[in-house]
Amino acid sequence: MRSPLTAMLWGLAIASSTLATAQIATAQTATAGLNSPASLIPVTSPALIPADNAYTLGGGDTIRIDIFDVPEFSGANGQYAILADGSLNLPWIGKVSVQGLTLEQSAQALAAQYTPYINDPLITVTLLASRPLRIGIIGQVNRPGVYTVSAATGGASQKQTVTLAIQSAGGITQIADVQNIQVRRPHPTGTEQIIPVNIWNFLQTGDLAQDVELRDGDTVVVPEAIAFDPAETSQLAASNLSPTTISVNVVGEVMRPGAIALPPNVSLNQALLAAGGFNSQRARRSRVTLIRLHPDGSVTNRSVAVDFTAGINEETNPPLHSSDIVMVGRSTLASTSDFLGTLLSPLNGVFSIFRVLDGLGLTGGSSTP
Repeated sequence: MRSPLTAMLWGLAIASSTLATAQIATAQTATAGLNSPASLIPVTSPALIPADNAYTLGGGDTIRIDIFDVPEFSGANGQYAILADGSLNLPWIGKVSVQGLTLEQSAQALAAQYTPYINDPLITVTLLASRPLRIGIIGQVNRPGVYTVSAATGGASQKQTVTLAIQSAGGITQIADVQNIQVRRPHPTGTEQIIPVNIWNFLQTGDLAQDVELRDGDTVVVPEAIAFDPAETSQLAASNLSPTTISVNVVGEVMRPGAIALPPNVSLNQALLAAGGFNSQRARRSRVTLIRLHPDGSVTNRSVAVDFTAGINEETNPPLHSSDIVMVGRSTLASTSDFLGTLLSPLNGVFSIFRVLDGLGLTGGSSTP
Protein backbone atom coordinates (compact mmCIF):
# COMPACT_ATOMS: atom_id res chain seq x y z
CA MET A 1 0.00 0.00 0.00
CA ARG A 2 2.84 2.45 0.81
CA SER A 3 6.66 2.41 0.79
CA PRO A 4 8.77 2.27 3.99
CA LEU A 5 10.14 5.77 3.20
CA THR A 6 6.61 7.20 3.08
CA ALA A 7 5.76 5.59 6.40
CA MET A 8 8.91 7.03 8.00
CA LEU A 9 8.12 10.54 6.75
CA TRP A 10 4.57 10.29 8.07
CA GLY A 11 5.88 9.21 11.46
CA LEU A 12 8.08 12.31 11.64
CA ALA A 13 5.12 14.52 10.70
CA ILE A 14 2.95 12.98 13.41
CA ALA A 15 5.65 13.57 16.04
CA SER A 16 5.56 17.32 15.34
CA SER A 17 1.80 17.62 14.92
CA THR A 18 -0.80 18.36 17.61
CA LEU A 19 -3.45 16.23 15.93
CA ALA A 20 -4.81 13.35 18.02
CA THR A 21 -3.94 10.26 16.00
CA ALA A 22 -3.68 6.66 16.91
CA GLN A 23 -0.53 4.78 15.98
CA ILE A 24 -0.25 1.11 16.82
CA ALA A 25 3.06 -0.43 17.90
CA THR A 26 5.03 -2.23 15.26
CA ALA A 27 4.45 -5.59 16.89
CA GLN A 28 1.68 -7.16 14.80
CA THR A 29 -0.13 -10.04 16.45
CA ALA A 30 -2.91 -11.71 14.50
CA THR A 31 -5.98 -12.73 16.52
CA ALA A 32 -8.36 -15.57 15.78
CA GLY A 33 -11.36 -13.39 15.00
CA LEU A 34 -9.74 -11.39 12.21
CA ASN A 35 -10.40 -14.00 9.58
CA SER A 36 -14.16 -13.57 10.07
CA PRO A 37 -14.98 -10.04 8.81
CA ALA A 38 -18.70 -10.37 9.54
CA SER A 39 -18.23 -10.94 13.26
CA LEU A 40 -18.76 -8.10 15.77
CA ILE A 41 -15.45 -7.14 17.41
CA PRO A 42 -16.00 -5.63 20.88
CA VAL A 43 -13.27 -3.69 22.68
CA THR A 44 -13.31 -4.46 26.40
CA SER A 45 -9.84 -3.49 27.58
CA PRO A 46 -9.94 -1.77 31.02
CA ALA A 47 -7.54 0.82 29.59
CA LEU A 48 -10.33 2.04 27.32
CA ILE A 49 -12.42 3.70 30.03
CA PRO A 50 -13.25 7.19 28.69
CA ALA A 51 -11.72 10.28 30.25
CA ASP A 52 -14.12 12.45 32.25
CA ASN A 53 -14.39 15.26 29.69
CA ALA A 54 -14.03 13.29 26.45
CA TYR A 55 -16.93 12.66 24.12
CA THR A 56 -17.99 9.00 23.97
CA LEU A 57 -19.40 7.52 20.79
CA GLY A 58 -22.74 5.78 20.48
CA GLY A 59 -25.52 4.90 18.09
CA GLY A 60 -26.59 7.90 15.98
CA ASP A 61 -23.22 9.69 15.87
CA THR A 62 -21.79 10.52 12.45
CA ILE A 63 -18.02 10.24 12.14
CA ARG A 64 -15.29 10.44 9.51
CA ILE A 65 -12.45 7.93 9.42
CA ASP A 66 -9.15 8.92 7.76
CA ILE A 67 -6.50 6.29 7.06
CA PHE A 68 -3.17 7.74 5.94
CA ASP A 69 -2.25 6.86 2.39
CA VAL A 70 -5.53 4.98 1.86
CA PRO A 71 -7.73 7.60 0.12
CA GLU A 72 -10.38 5.07 -0.89
CA PHE A 73 -11.24 4.61 2.83
CA SER A 74 -10.74 8.25 3.89
CA GLY A 75 -12.38 11.69 3.60
CA ALA A 76 -15.77 11.55 1.91
CA ASN A 77 -15.33 7.79 1.49
CA GLY A 78 -14.80 7.40 5.24
CA GLN A 79 -18.00 8.95 6.58
CA TYR A 80 -20.21 6.62 8.60
CA ALA A 81 -23.24 6.76 10.87
CA ILE A 82 -22.78 4.56 13.93
CA LEU A 83 -25.51 1.93 14.12
CA ALA A 84 -27.97 1.69 16.98
CA ASP A 85 -25.93 -1.09 18.59
CA GLY A 86 -22.84 1.13 18.63
CA SER A 87 -21.07 -0.65 15.77
CA LEU A 88 -19.59 0.28 12.38
CA ASN A 89 -19.62 -1.85 9.26
CA LEU A 90 -16.25 -1.16 7.61
CA PRO A 91 -14.45 -2.45 4.51
CA TRP A 92 -12.21 -5.49 5.01
CA ILE A 93 -12.78 -5.83 8.77
CA GLY A 94 -16.60 -5.92 8.95
CA LYS A 95 -18.41 -4.88 12.12
CA VAL A 96 -16.45 -3.18 14.88
CA SER A 97 -17.98 -1.92 18.13
CA VAL A 98 -17.09 1.65 19.14
CA GLN A 99 -19.86 2.03 21.71
CA GLY A 100 -18.66 4.05 24.71
CA LEU A 101 -15.24 4.82 23.25
CA THR A 102 -13.69 8.25 22.82
CA LEU A 103 -12.50 9.43 19.41
CA GLU A 104 -8.89 8.52 20.21
CA GLN A 105 -9.84 5.14 21.64
CA SER A 106 -11.97 4.30 18.60
CA ALA A 107 -9.05 5.20 16.34
CA GLN A 108 -6.84 2.82 18.31
CA ALA A 109 -9.45 0.06 18.08
CA LEU A 110 -9.82 0.47 14.33
CA ALA A 111 -6.07 0.56 13.79
CA ALA A 112 -5.75 -2.70 15.72
CA GLN A 113 -8.25 -4.37 13.39
CA TYR A 114 -6.66 -3.00 10.21
CA THR A 115 -3.12 -4.02 11.20
CA PRO A 116 -3.26 -7.42 9.37
CA TYR A 117 -4.27 -5.63 6.15
CA ILE A 118 -2.34 -2.33 6.31
CA ASN A 119 1.26 -1.98 7.33
CA ASP A 120 1.43 0.18 10.47
CA PRO A 121 -1.96 1.91 9.96
CA LEU A 122 -2.31 5.54 11.02
CA ILE A 123 -5.97 6.41 11.65
CA THR A 124 -7.85 9.46 12.88
CA VAL A 125 -11.55 9.63 13.80
CA THR A 126 -13.45 12.91 13.62
CA LEU A 127 -16.94 13.60 15.00
CA LEU A 128 -19.14 15.19 12.31
CA ALA A 129 -22.53 15.23 14.07
CA SER A 130 -23.52 14.29 17.62
CA ARG A 131 -26.42 12.03 18.44
CA PRO A 132 -29.31 13.28 20.62
CA LEU A 133 -28.75 12.59 24.31
CA ARG A 134 -31.15 10.42 26.30
CA ILE A 135 -31.08 11.65 29.90
CA GLY A 136 -33.12 10.63 32.95
CA ILE A 137 -34.20 13.26 35.51
CA ILE A 138 -35.83 12.09 38.73
CA GLY A 139 -36.60 13.41 42.20
CA GLN A 140 -37.68 16.93 43.10
CA VAL A 141 -38.37 18.36 39.66
CA ASN A 142 -41.77 19.30 38.31
CA ARG A 143 -41.79 16.84 35.40
CA PRO A 144 -39.48 13.89 36.13
CA GLY A 145 -38.84 11.41 33.36
CA VAL A 146 -36.62 10.56 30.41
CA TYR A 147 -35.72 13.40 28.04
CA THR A 148 -34.13 13.34 24.60
CA VAL A 149 -32.19 16.53 24.05
CA SER A 150 -29.89 17.77 21.31
CA ALA A 151 -26.17 17.73 21.96
CA ALA A 152 -23.88 20.58 21.02
CA THR A 153 -22.56 20.56 17.48
CA GLY A 154 -19.25 21.64 16.09
CA GLY A 155 -17.12 20.24 18.89
CA ALA A 156 -16.07 17.11 20.69
CA SER A 157 -17.86 17.85 23.96
CA GLN A 158 -21.50 17.35 24.87
CA LYS A 159 -22.72 20.67 26.25
CA GLN A 160 -25.98 19.57 27.85
CA THR A 161 -25.54 20.36 31.55
CA VAL A 162 -27.30 19.62 34.83
CA THR A 163 -28.98 23.05 34.97
CA LEU A 164 -30.26 22.77 31.39
CA ALA A 165 -31.64 19.31 32.14
CA ILE A 166 -33.45 20.62 35.23
CA GLN A 167 -34.98 23.42 33.17
CA SER A 168 -36.14 20.85 30.60
CA ALA A 169 -37.92 19.01 33.43
CA GLY A 170 -39.89 22.10 34.45
CA GLY A 171 -37.52 23.32 37.14
CA ILE A 172 -37.02 22.24 40.73
CA THR A 173 -39.77 21.94 43.29
CA GLN A 174 -39.77 24.07 46.42
CA ILE A 175 -38.49 21.19 48.53
CA ALA A 176 -35.51 20.33 46.32
CA ASP A 177 -32.05 19.95 47.83
CA VAL A 178 -29.78 21.57 45.24
CA GLN A 179 -26.66 21.07 47.36
CA ASN A 180 -26.68 17.27 47.05
CA ILE A 181 -27.68 16.55 43.47
CA GLN A 182 -26.17 13.41 41.94
CA VAL A 183 -25.34 12.48 38.37
CA ARG A 184 -25.31 8.71 37.87
CA ARG A 185 -23.15 7.79 34.90
CA PRO A 186 -22.94 4.22 33.55
CA HIS A 187 -19.67 2.98 32.03
CA PRO A 188 -19.18 0.36 29.29
CA THR A 189 -17.59 -1.94 31.89
CA GLY A 190 -20.93 -2.17 33.72
CA THR A 191 -19.92 0.06 36.61
CA GLU A 192 -21.71 3.26 37.62
CA GLN A 193 -20.00 6.52 38.56
CA ILE A 194 -21.69 8.85 41.06
CA ILE A 195 -20.83 12.52 40.47
CA PRO A 196 -21.86 14.94 43.28
CA VAL A 197 -23.21 18.32 42.13
CA ASN A 198 -23.75 21.39 44.32
CA ILE A 199 -25.83 23.86 42.33
CA TRP A 200 -26.03 26.17 45.35
CA ASN A 201 -22.27 26.76 45.12
CA PHE A 202 -22.70 27.44 41.42
CA LEU A 203 -25.34 30.10 42.15
CA GLN A 204 -23.25 31.66 44.92
CA THR A 205 -19.80 31.69 43.37
CA GLY A 206 -20.38 31.12 39.66
CA ASP A 207 -18.32 27.91 39.79
CA LEU A 208 -19.17 26.41 36.40
CA ALA A 209 -17.45 23.17 37.38
CA GLN A 210 -20.55 22.43 39.48
CA ASP A 211 -22.74 22.55 36.36
CA VAL A 212 -21.58 19.14 35.17
CA GLU A 213 -21.81 18.31 31.48
CA LEU A 214 -24.08 15.34 30.85
CA ARG A 215 -23.56 12.36 28.58
CA ASP A 216 -25.93 10.00 26.89
CA GLY A 217 -27.36 7.63 29.49
CA ASP A 218 -26.78 9.89 32.51
CA THR A 219 -29.42 10.15 35.24
CA VAL A 220 -29.80 13.32 37.31
CA VAL A 221 -31.16 12.77 40.83
CA VAL A 222 -32.51 15.79 42.74
CA PRO A 223 -33.17 14.78 46.39
CA GLU A 224 -35.63 16.27 48.86
CA ALA A 225 -34.28 18.82 51.31
CA ILE A 226 -34.34 17.97 55.02
CA ALA A 227 -34.11 21.57 56.31
CA PHE A 228 -34.91 24.90 54.65
CA ASP A 229 -33.09 28.20 54.75
CA PRO A 230 -35.48 31.09 53.88
CA ALA A 231 -32.66 33.08 52.24
CA GLU A 232 -31.62 30.11 50.13
CA THR A 233 -35.23 29.34 49.20
CA SER A 234 -35.81 32.94 48.06
CA GLN A 235 -32.68 32.97 45.91
CA LEU A 236 -33.55 29.65 44.29
CA ALA A 237 -37.04 30.91 43.52
CA ALA A 238 -35.52 33.89 41.71
CA SER A 239 -33.22 31.71 39.60
CA ASN A 240 -34.09 30.09 36.28
CA LEU A 241 -33.96 26.68 37.97
CA SER A 242 -37.47 27.29 39.34
CA PRO A 243 -40.66 27.41 37.25
CA THR A 244 -41.89 30.85 36.26
CA THR A 245 -45.14 30.54 38.22
CA ILE A 246 -46.98 28.16 40.52
CA SER A 247 -50.74 27.77 40.90
CA VAL A 248 -52.29 28.45 44.34
CA ASN A 249 -55.99 28.32 45.18
CA VAL A 250 -57.36 30.96 47.56
CA VAL A 251 -60.99 30.22 48.44
CA GLY A 252 -63.60 31.46 50.92
CA GLU A 253 -64.12 34.99 52.15
CA VAL A 254 -61.73 36.93 49.90
CA MET A 255 -62.59 39.46 47.24
CA ARG A 256 -61.38 37.36 44.26
CA PRO A 257 -61.47 33.66 45.20
CA GLY A 258 -60.06 31.04 42.83
CA ALA A 259 -56.82 29.76 41.33
CA ILE A 260 -54.03 32.33 41.06
CA ALA A 261 -50.72 32.09 39.17
CA LEU A 262 -48.00 33.38 41.50
CA PRO A 263 -44.18 33.44 41.53
CA PRO A 264 -42.37 30.51 43.18
CA ASN A 265 -41.76 30.83 46.92
CA VAL A 266 -44.73 33.17 47.29
CA SER A 267 -45.80 33.60 50.90
CA LEU A 268 -49.22 33.16 52.46
CA ASN A 269 -49.62 36.93 52.93
CA GLN A 270 -48.78 37.58 49.29
CA ALA A 271 -51.35 35.05 48.14
CA LEU A 272 -54.07 36.63 50.29
CA LEU A 273 -53.29 40.07 48.90
CA ALA A 274 -53.21 38.73 45.33
CA ALA A 275 -56.75 37.44 45.90
CA GLY A 276 -57.91 40.96 46.73
CA GLY A 277 -57.57 40.66 50.50
CA PHE A 278 -60.21 39.71 53.03
CA ASN A 279 -63.90 40.39 52.51
CA SER A 280 -64.19 43.04 55.21
CA GLN A 281 -67.82 42.20 56.07
CA ARG A 282 -67.58 38.42 56.21
CA ALA A 283 -64.00 37.15 56.64
CA ARG A 284 -62.39 35.84 59.78
CA ARG A 285 -59.13 37.75 59.67
CA SER A 286 -57.26 36.17 62.56
CA ARG A 287 -56.63 32.69 61.08
CA VAL A 288 -56.77 30.84 57.78
CA THR A 289 -56.51 27.15 56.88
CA LEU A 290 -53.64 25.94 54.68
CA ILE A 291 -54.34 22.67 52.82
CA ARG A 292 -51.38 21.00 51.11
CA LEU A 293 -51.51 18.19 48.55
CA HIS A 294 -48.34 16.06 48.71
CA PRO A 295 -46.77 14.16 45.78
CA ASP A 296 -47.55 10.81 47.46
CA GLY A 297 -51.27 11.63 47.38
CA SER A 298 -51.62 12.52 51.07
CA VAL A 299 -53.25 15.76 52.25
CA THR A 300 -52.41 17.85 55.30
CA ASN A 301 -54.08 20.93 56.66
CA ARG A 302 -53.25 23.33 59.46
CA SER A 303 -54.52 26.55 60.92
CA VAL A 304 -52.21 29.54 60.41
CA ALA A 305 -52.41 32.76 62.41
CA VAL A 306 -52.37 35.72 59.99
CA ASP A 307 -49.74 38.40 60.58
CA PHE A 308 -49.26 40.81 57.69
CA THR A 309 -46.26 42.38 59.43
CA ALA A 310 -44.26 39.12 59.47
CA GLY A 311 -41.68 38.07 56.93
CA ILE A 312 -41.56 34.59 55.47
CA ASN A 313 -41.66 32.01 58.26
CA GLU A 314 -43.32 28.66 58.83
CA GLU A 315 -45.53 29.82 61.74
CA THR A 316 -47.43 32.88 60.48
CA ASN A 317 -46.38 33.44 56.87
CA PRO A 318 -45.21 30.15 55.34
CA PRO A 319 -43.98 29.86 51.75
CA LEU A 320 -46.59 28.21 49.55
CA HIS A 321 -46.15 25.23 47.24
CA SER A 322 -47.77 24.62 43.90
CA SER A 323 -51.40 23.38 44.28
CA ASP A 324 -51.69 24.65 47.88
CA ILE A 325 -55.17 25.72 48.97
CA VAL A 326 -55.68 28.69 51.31
CA MET A 327 -59.16 28.70 52.84
CA VAL A 328 -60.47 31.88 54.49
CA GLY A 329 -63.33 31.18 56.86
CA ARG A 330 -66.33 33.30 57.90
CA SER A 331 -66.38 35.55 60.92
CA THR A 332 -68.70 34.76 63.83
CA LEU A 333 -71.09 37.52 62.78
CA ALA A 334 -71.20 36.26 59.18
CA SER A 335 -71.76 32.68 60.34
CA THR A 336 -74.61 33.75 62.65
CA SER A 337 -76.18 35.85 59.92
CA ASP A 338 -75.98 32.97 57.44
CA PHE A 339 -77.48 30.57 60.00
CA LEU A 340 -80.41 32.85 60.75
CA GLY A 341 -80.96 33.43 57.06
CA THR A 342 -81.13 29.69 56.45
CA LEU A 343 -83.38 29.13 59.46
CA LEU A 344 -85.86 31.86 58.56
CA SER A 345 -85.91 31.32 54.82
CA PRO A 346 -89.05 29.06 54.91
CA LEU A 347 -90.93 31.79 56.85
CA ASN A 348 -89.95 34.32 54.24
CA GLY A 349 -91.84 32.21 51.73
CA VAL A 350 -94.97 32.15 53.90
CA PHE A 351 -94.88 35.92 54.44
CA SER A 352 -94.45 36.42 50.73
CA ILE A 353 -97.64 34.42 50.06
CA PHE A 354 -99.58 36.49 52.60
CA ARG A 355 -98.38 39.69 50.97
CA VAL A 356 -99.61 38.45 47.59
CA LEU A 357 -103.02 37.43 48.99
CA ASP A 358 -103.32 40.73 50.83
CA GLY A 359 -102.66 42.57 47.62
CA LEU A 360 -105.49 40.65 45.97
CA GLY A 361 -107.88 41.44 48.85
CA LEU A 362 -108.27 37.74 49.72
CA THR A 363 -107.14 37.91 53.33
CA GLY A 364 -110.28 39.49 54.74
CA GLY A 365 -108.55 42.74 55.61
CA SER A 366 -110.38 46.06 55.25
CA SER A 367 -109.84 48.10 52.17
CA THR A 368 -110.20 51.80 51.67
CA PRO A 369 -113.44 52.69 49.74
